[in-house]
Amino acid sequence: MSWPIQRFATLAADTRNALVGGPFGSKLTTRDYVDEGVPVIRGANMSNGRFILEDDFVFVTDEKKRKDLQSNLARPGDLIFTQRGTLGQVAIIPDDASFSEFVVSQSQMKATLDPEKADTAFYYYFFSSQNVVDTILNMTSSSGVPHINLGTLKDFEVPVPPLPTQQRIAGILSAYDDLIENNRRRIWLLEQAARLLYREWFVHLCFPGHETTKIVDGLPEGWSRCAVEDLLVLQRGFDLPVGDRKEGDVPVYGSTGIVGYHNEPKVPAPAIITGRSGSLGQVAISDTPCWPLNTALWVKELKGIPATLGYFLLVSLELEKYNGGASVPTLDRKVVHRLPAVRPYSDVADQFDAIASKSFQTIAKLRTYNLQLTRARDLLLPRLMDGRIPV
Repeated sequence: MSWPIQRFATLAADTRNALVGGPFGSKLTTRDYVDEGVPVIRGANMSNGRFILEDDFVFVTDEKKRKDLQSNLARPGDLIFTQRGTLGQVAIIPDDASFSEFVVSQSQMKATLDPEKADTAFYYYFFSSQNVVDTILNMTSSSGVPHINLGTLKDFEVPVPPLPTQQRIAGILSAYDDLIENNRRRIWLLEQAARLLYREWFVHLCFPGHETTKIVDGLPEGWSRCAVEDLLVLQRGFDLPVGDRKEGDVPVYGSTGIVGYHNEPKVPAPAIITGRSGSLGQVAISDTPCWPLNTALWVKELKGIPATLGYFLLVSLELEKYNGGASVPTLDRKVVHRLPAVRPYSDVADQFDAIASKSFQTIAKLRTYNLQLTRARDLLLPRLMDGRIPV
């Protein structure tokens, strides 16, 4: 089945600035950012799911919005695209967003679609499909920071099935994403509970039996002060160009987490990984053998502590504070090794591990389920988009 092909601009709502990019030049700079007001959608708010992320906004004042940014506003129900930097990103501002208006940054574009012609979720899935992302990447300017312009988006050719068909297709794909996002929420809750337990036991020292434990030099008896390198050893990851990766189920970790898959691992499980270059502060733990890239650091050796304790130790250090790069954020493992730490009594560490390990086992199952759901959705997506699967 084939559907009519039209320019994306023909689906825009009949309103001013229905398709618009971010502000030009000095109309919006970092000097305009304030602690509260009208949120600005930046690349940090473009998630790997359907909806923008609301936990990392910067803001501008209402006065700034009224004076300079009226033509660069987005609202719930709009589509947001990245036009500079990480191209191929697309997200929806959800109908239940916490704000009624947003400012689009210089690196983003927004589209308000005509609801009588186009279903926003359908076109989110269209633009997030891999073949469309690849097409966009091939259209980018190669000079300087990769980018596309608003004209590229307006002229992009899109299929236009009947609106009820668009809605049915979006409904099928959304069912997968609903399950994925529900699992992500469960993962977050499990991680948060384990993180709070770590703080309670090892920061506030309210571990089981603390009431009757003698305090010696500010620490529970049997505990000792040390350096991070006395508890774990960090090692730089390994090169693996995208072109050399082979299809498989072995996760490949970069500075921000899983960035792909390969057919063979480089390090055994459990593996603790954190960012070394590009992005700092995120810490991951893999329950399967994996491949940490050279943009990451991994824990080569644990010295008498369980992996769960090593993981939360690195999380608690807030490693982004130790950026040593001038232009590219960079973390020197030697700096981390010298940071102060505390070695708890082994029984307390083992009790914590028994509890935290159960949470991580559940998290691993949920992540595996999400990977299966993602692959099933991505297999369906192009077949639904081109009509090979009738709905």
